[in-house]
Amino acid sequence: MLNTTATDTPRKRSWRNPSFAARQRRDGWLLCLPAIILIIALSLYPLIYSLWLAFHQWDLQTPGHGFIGFDNFSAAVRDDRLWASLRNTVFIVIVGVTLEFCFGLLLALLLVDSVNLRRFILPIFILPVMMVPVVVGLAWRMLWDNQYGAVNYMIRSIFGNDVNIIWLGQKNTAIIAMIVTQLWQWTPFMFLILLAALSSVNPELYEAAALDGANWARLLIDITLPSIKHIVAVAILFRSLDAFKIFDLVYMFTQGGPGTSTETVSWYIYRLGFQFFRMGYASAISYLVLIMLSFVATLYVSRFVREGRT
Repeated sequence: MLNTTATDTPRKRSWRNPSFAARQRRDGWLLCLPAIILIIALSLYPLIYSLWLAFHQWDLQTPGHGFIGFDNFSAAVRDDRLWASLRNTVFIVIVGVTLEFCFGLLLALLLVDSVNLRRFILPIFILPVMMVPVVVGLAWRMLWDNQYGAVNYMIRSIFGNDVNIIWLGQKNTAIIAMIVTQLWQWTPFMFLILLAALSSVNPELYEAAALDGANWARLLIDITLPSIKHIVAVAILFRSLDAFKIFDLVYMFTQGGPGTSTETVSWYIYRLGFQFFRMGYASAISYLVLIMLSFVATLYVSRFVREGRT
């Protein structure tokens, strides 16, 4: 009969004597703690402070910054200038993202089977995405210049007459210039995501459909798009949320002009807060926009989640 001693029984673990795995987890959290505290301080504190501002009359004309409840929010709902900037922003987002998706999908379809060509195309296509938006705005502002810009020069060379379109001096042409500039910078983003999505589609599906006599249009509608629809949904959502924050091109191109005709929501909030110093009202508008975007994004995502479960 074997004798059991106290040393043969497993040692009881406690908080004073943790296991090696527990010590590793504890040390990992301790090492990450300074970064976690910094991230919370840089993100949570501005959110709480801006929410406090939204319920106070914080501006240079009113001393004391008194509590006014929901007055800033009710004033924002009645603000015609806010709704005009929202219309401009939504138009730029819808038209711009739609064109980026169409051109990105076209390029992805053309290059999905060209492995050798992709080696040369991909490094070139990724450059616009990596550029700082302010730099892109500065470069394209020179291109859109009505006297010395390359855009008008190319139009004159093609049509052979004295064309002098003031691209950034009129509402319609200025918005077109913003959309085209965004199209140049962010179409490669759509292209890279869609190219990766197309590469994951099972080629046997195309072979079976080709045996049934399907043409390229039927392949696109019945096989390609349904196979990548969830990736397309995520790409459109991310790009739309990013495009809704358009600020750099407005700052570099028109600064909301002529008048306020090209003003976007981000530019309007910036002017309220940092030019007119109406920080409380600007914070209230920011939270209204945040709530609206969260609601729309939730509906958008829930729709695809329901489709995935069915």
